[in-house]
Amino acid sequence: MEWEYAAGLVSAALAVGVGAGLALARLRRSGGSARPGAPEGRADIEPDDDRPAGKHGLKGLGRKSLDSLRVGVVVLDAEDHPVLVNPAARAMGLLRSGGAPGTIAAHPILRTLAGQVRRTGVRREVELDLPRGRAGGGHAPLGLHLRAVALNSTHVAVEAADVTESHRLARVRRDFVANVSHELRTPIGALQLLAEALLDATQMPEAAPEAQSEDLLAARRFAERIHHESARMGRLVNELLELTRLQDAEPLPDPEPVSLDWVIAEVIDRTRTTSSAKGIEITYDGPKGVMAYGNDSQIATAVTNLVENAIAYSGEDTKVSITLRHSDDWLEIDVADQGIGIAPQDVERVFERFYRADQARSRSTGGTGLGLAIVKHIATNHGGRVDVTSSLGDGSTFTLRLPARPPESPSSSPTAIEIESGVAGR
Repeated sequence: MEWEYAAGLVSAALAVGVGAGLALARLRRSGGSARPGAPEGRADIEPDDDRPAGKHGLKGLGRKSLDSLRVGVVVLDAEDHPVLVNPAARAMGLLRSGGAPGTIAAHPILRTLAGQVRRTGVRREVELDLPRGRAGGGHAPLGLHLRAVALNSTHVAVEAADVTESHRLARVRRDFVANVSHELRTPIGALQLLAEALLDATQMPEAAPEAQSEDLLAARRFAERIHHESARMGRLVNELLELTRLQDAEPLPDPEPVSLDWVIAEVIDRTRTTSSAKGIEITYDGPKGVMAYGNDSQIATAVTNLVENAIAYSGEDTKVSITLRHSDDWLEIDVADQGIGIAPQDVERVFERFYRADQARSRSTGGTGLGLAIVKHIATNHGGRVDVTSSLGDGSTFTLRLPARPPESPSSSPTAIEIESGVAGR
């Protein structure tokens, strides 16, 4: 994408251009002169652009480089005042009127990101939609990818790339999947009912097996297959709807304390039938009384999907272990199996929708290829992540990481919208 290329240019241009902007800001505060007519707080001052040589000429070249980028760049000082802004950032609406007449201020989202970077020292990246104009103006929102990095202990640079078109295409894709999935629910339900009726009609008394003709036996086999495939399709439709809902980027309702004791008990109960059918033992090791924060049903779904994935790819009479660890900042739930493992080239892709490392093996497990995608989106929506370590023949360990403390208030953190090409099973 263009913004990725431009981000590389920004790092080079900032080294010179930011220095020029900060120098002029210090000059202005000390009583020096700036561009005639520039109001207090303006950051788009041109520093000695006409000087052909020396460091001032390089400063002017750096500023021109920033101005030529389609990526917006805003540099905020310790008080979150914009000291350097390029035209692309202004066009994106990243500035607001300041408290005093003739002054400017950074968009609240930028100030929030800058504050988080200063507190943690960690680079922040989010994608979000901003309304255009005061009331949206009837236009689609502006999609932005924001990247905030610390330049020093006080100043933070924020890059903004316009990703409106990719957001629009992602919304179209999600709407299409949701609409088609809703329409498929009715015929799939009808197929399941008809298959069950056919199975009942072909049921013969066990005392008279000789009365079962070849045609009747064949009809029963076909009915069983129809019932199996329609049930699988029903699961696929339900998971597509669930994934679409998670990708809608709606913020979680006020996160509530979630008892992980309840989550683990719910997961073991949901997976008891499938694990017993294969003779797989599910064990748990971890402290009692630990609380997470978020949506209880989503967290339970995420852990259940990890355990079901482990069962599907494990052999009979093996073990799946669930382990809980916690620190001041994170809760970590490990789900380890003794299954077939994942090849190194496939590890990075197992969270993509419908990605299958072994197509033949995946079909035999009856999975939909969406379970791990749902886990990833649930983790992201809760401010966490999911990772995997594995090797062929030695099993896999999936780790779900969730924040151990209540999240900040909604006003202190922008809502991130994750737009991806896909996310799912092995």
